[in-house]
Amino acid sequence: MPEHKHEHEKKTFWVVLLTAVTMVVEIIFGLITNSMALLADGIHMGSHVLAIGLSWIAYIVVRKVSKNEKFKGNSDKILSLSGYSSGLMLLLFAFVIMVEAVERFFNPVDIIYREAIFVAIIGLMVNIASAFLLHHDHEHSDHNIRAAYLHVIADALTSLSAILGLTAAMIWDIPFIDTIAAIVSSLVIVRWSVGLLKDSGKALLDMKNAHAEHEHHHH
Repeated sequence: MPEHKHEHEKKTFWVVLLTAVTMVVEIIFGLITNSMALLADGIHMGSHVLAIGLSWIAYIVVRKVSKNEKFKGNSDKILSLSGYSSGLMLLLFAFVIMVEAVERFFNPVDIIYREAIFVAIIGLMVNIASAFLLHHDHEHSDHNIRAAYLHVIADALTSLSAILGLTAAMIWDIPFIDTIAAIVSSLVIVRWSVGLLKDSGKALLDMKNAHAEHEHHHH
């Protein structure tokens, strides 16, 4: 098992743990304070927990498979496959946010601003911490950690847009800023996920320079 993959496995595990704990806290507080924003953020985090969990499991599978003599395939393909699946989840996530934002635009809800902002900030802190954990020299061959990293960043982006949107809405009383912020961040996430799907898809199909890359990663 190459050292960096083992490193990545440990890092993804911590990120899964961190994100899962935050998610539980947000959902509990969302229910207590009756805040839809919190609840929604907690549920969004849940989708990222699943995706990052998938990345973590992929590393475990690769580690087990590398030890297995019978396995003749390329274990890096497992990482690309996990990255690809994760990219699809990211795309879905972006669309969910868009739909929610548009719905909220037509049916505005009363928001308890202060606590919603407070929790969005906690969420953002967790995401930033996770991003630092997962940040690596973007080895393009490892789509798995890139996917996990994008999920964390996407989550940070949605927390950030919630904070900006809520703050602007609170100060200037313009509730729809929230909607605009959400849609902008969805579009950014769509771009990322499409890039990830293209790259991991190419690796899965052994298209262009995939082999050249393997060569230079192995020595």
